[in-house]
Amino acid sequence: MVFSSLNFIFIFLPLFLFAYYVTPAAFRNSTLFAGSILFYAAGVIKQPYALFLLMVLTYLNYVFGICLYQIHNPRKKKLFLTKVIFFDFLWLFLFKYSRHLSLPLGISFYTFQLTAYLFDIYYGRILPERDFVTFGTYISMFPKLISGPITPYEMLRRQLHSARRFLPENLAEGMKLFIRGLGLKAILANQFGSLWANVGTIGYESISTPLAWLGIYAYSFQIYFDFYGYSLMAAGLGRMLGFKLPINFMHPYLSTSMTEFWRRWHITLGQWFQTYIYIPLGGNRTGTCKWIRNLLVVWILTGIWHGTEFHFILWGFSLFVIVLTEKLLLKKLTDRYALAGHLYMAVLIPLSWMLFGISDPGSIEVYTRKLFPFFSADDAIIYVNDFWKNLNDFRFIIPAGFLFSTRFPVRFLKKIRGSVPEIFVYLAIFWASVYCIYVGSNDPFLYFRF
Repeated sequence: MVFSSLNFIFIFLPLFLFAYYVTPAAFRNSTLFAGSILFYAAGVIKQPYALFLLMVLTYLNYVFGICLYQIHNPRKKKLFLTKVIFFDFLWLFLFKYSRHLSLPLGISFYTFQLTAYLFDIYYGRILPERDFVTFGTYISMFPKLISGPITPYEMLRRQLHSARRFLPENLAEGMKLFIRGLGLKAILANQFGSLWANVGTIGYESISTPLAWLGIYAYSFQIYFDFYGYSLMAAGLGRMLGFKLPINFMHPYLSTSMTEFWRRWHITLGQWFQTYIYIPLGGNRTGTCKWIRNLLVVWILTGIWHGTEFHFILWGFSLFVIVLTEKLLLKKLTDRYALAGHLYMAVLIPLSWMLFGISDPGSIEVYTRKLFPFFSADDAIIYVNDFWKNLNDFRFIIPAGFLFSTRFPVRFLKKIRGSVPEIFVYLAIFWASVYCIYVGSNDPFLYFRF
């Protein structure tokens, strides 16, 4: 079950919200825990072991957290932490990097939350949760279970232990966030996915240079609106339930450098790597050579987190090279000359997503030749009929991609906030999204694959 499905929107969500709101405040964690398990079970109905794994890891890490806190000998405490972290990541690597096992839904995200919880206990940032239902609710909460945001326990601790009384304003704000995310996913992301699929159908060897560029821009918009849409929907669902989940995107396509881009894109993943990998390694306070090593480790692990295929490793390494170059040479210039920075990123963003989106090394080489035919004997730039056809077929969605990558839509919605036109805007987005889902243009979220 996905957020952008008719079953979720018109069956699961209304029934769950009714049950949640009529539940006495003291027992709402139990209702949320049960509802989240039901939601996950529906999503992994063909993989029952995935639900079993989630429940077992949740219970074991609940016990691990209490045991870790009770160990006072620093050496024994560190050894115990090492063992349980290895145990948690063992399951992630076993499923994620095996070619013969199907990936349990959301395992990358909830594993990172489990290990962050243990690290925070080890470093004395939090106390272990003593109530299993509360801990289980934190890990399995369905708005964030499948694709984040990766939320530290301390951020939700007080909210989990609060009464969370029903407030109409929370429901209204949550619905608006959910509808905005639904529109980005169902109306924009899926259309850009169709354009990118057209490029693959034609074949990379046969496309023109203009279509090659249009294709990687389409993929860049698809992955952005897909994941940003999910994150807004997750935040909206959280708000309906009385939680404030962290924002995962801050207009990343307006960045003037790749360094800035990755501070704005999938923010909670970046914060996880910074808090639990980069800083413990010494960050930028260990001398130039070790600092470069720390950057390399973070970016290679970022690639591996998405998968062990060659293109993910290449993607992570290329980001390391770009970020390092910026920090040593370019970032002061791109910060000072914003227009140059935006032009620089207008080329770099789609190129980086090309490495992410094309899995075969040979296909990456072919696609690169199509993008830059003047470096080879390729005459792809001449034959542009395929470009004009796709540009015409998607003539409305392409400018919408650029527009919705800016701050303008958010500012517009703030300007009409609380007015009658706002109601009509959200109703239009909602029913247009439902129509797109109904006619079959809906697809699972891209990040479900990771």
